[in-house]
Amino acid sequence: MTLVVVPVRYPLSRHSRATLAEALRIAEERDADLTVLHVDLYQEGQEVTRTALKRAVESEFGSVDRARYVVRRGFLVEETILDEVAAEDADVVVIGSKQVSRWRRTFSRLLDDPDIDRFLRQKLDCEVITVSAG
Repeated sequence: MTLVVVPVRYPLSRHSRATLAEALRIAEERDADLTVLHVDLYQEGQEVTRTALKRAVESEFGSVDRARYVVRRGFLVEETILDEVAAEDADVVVIGSKQVSRWRRTFSRLLDDPDIDRFLRQKLDCEVITVSAG
């Protein structure tokens, strides 16, 4: 079974809605399961529930068949997303262009001229689709 993972912000931002819309389209097109992922940062002290995440998505897009809603806690959004994608053995990850730029900034501290899309494809062994909200 194909699995699509889409990380989103809560509450849903304009960028998260655009990314989620594309992930829903891809999941339907590929007859895939969908994991909607939100990362709560320890340092921000928020505690979003799976129920709240599901309600936010369904109020925007209606009921989503074969969707799983996941809230993970972590210190770094990027690392927590990578961990979830690897643990779920996802086939496709749909991320917003803003997320890619955050990863680029994070990895540029460690690497010279990081190619984030290529890095993610190599490390995650899955298809990475980047969505622009504009």
